[in-house]
Amino acid sequence: MTGPHPLLTVENLALSRGGRQLFAGLGFSLSPGQLLALRGPNGAGKSSLLLALAGILRPAAGRLDWHAEEPPKLHLLAHQPGVKARLTLAENLDFWRAVNGPTGLAASAALERVGLGALGGLDAGYLSAGQTRRLALARLLVTDRRLWLLDEPLSALDAAGDALVAGLIADRLATGGAIVAATHDDLPGATRTLTLGPPA
Repeated sequence: MTGPHPLLTVENLALSRGGRQLFAGLGFSLSPGQLLALRGPNGAGKSSLLLALAGILRPAAGRLDWHAEEPPKLHLLAHQPGVKARLTLAENLDFWRAVNGPTGLAASAALERVGLGALGGLDAGYLSAGQTRRLALARLLVTDRRLWLLDEPLSALDAAGDALVAGLIADRLATGGAIVAATHDDLPGATRTLTLGPPA
């Protein structure tokens, strides 16, 4: 019995930044229901690989095959949360729903899901680092995307926030989604691990 058709196949990928090669000859595939954890020291290229998968950074060599997903329907949760400080929490999510499409939860429901339901009318600039990360996670919920690219998703979160991320990951994988996450932490639900070497 064969498994699900891959969402993504990466072949012989090479990536450079600032004239320095981060890695070369990288290959992997990702199928529905899988979470690929990217591990490795600082500077190994984990975040840069996410940017390449998102189409923001051009690879030096190699091939990204998205199969039926052209263009890829994905969310990128970068290390910088992309929160607009002068908008309320609800306005931030309404903005992203307008940009990406209102195919997921309403802003109020997404805020409830991440534990910020009582703060929808508050300007985002007043949030703590952990709350800001929760708001960034809520952005994943207001527009449905099959693939999530997560850069240090547990950053700035407490134990309750870690449990929240675990629940979001489980929900995404259970509904046929897939995740690539750069992390220094042990992520619940990780089905595979890809370790990038130290920077050259």
